[in-house]
Amino acid sequence: MDHPNYITPDGHAALIARHIHLFQVERPQIVETVSWAAGNGDRSENGDYIYGRKRLREIDRELSWISKRLKAAVVVEPAAQPDKRRAFFGAKVRYVEADDTERTVTLVGEDETDTSAGRISWRSPVGTALKGAAVGDVRVLRLPGGNREVEILAVTYPGQ
Repeated sequence: MDHPNYITPDGHAALIARHIHLFQVERPQIVETVSWAAGNGDRSENGDYIYGRKRLREIDRELSWISKRLKAAVVVEPAAQPDKRRAFFGAKVRYVEADDTERTVTLVGEDETDTSAGRISWRSPVGTALKGAAVGDVRVLRLPGGNREVEILAVTYPGQ
């Protein structure tokens, strides 16, 4: 990795919960299904066996990926940011575009992004443009569809 894997405490807890669910719930169920299916004879046309083995490989790959991400994780408490007037990791930023469209996004780690919920990576084009911005600043979003100017309306952190 060429940069730290910053993550919020909530994102870290979600990754741990996913790992636990896969390892303690889903994987044992699939192993049981595959064992049962293997005992039914011909495995070449046994859908439960074939699908189970495939799903088991997917789960093992995801467990490996989550383990690596957790090992590299640097948990950052957004409320502990020293300068809460500026947008840094964990900040919720409200901004307005030139066409008067208001948006609110939260700058989070790469493993916890969810654009439909307004959580964007701090390394994304929008996140990069917003980093360090304060209320009243005008920033340029460099997007594949072209550049757009936005004005920062509010910067808040959890607990504010």
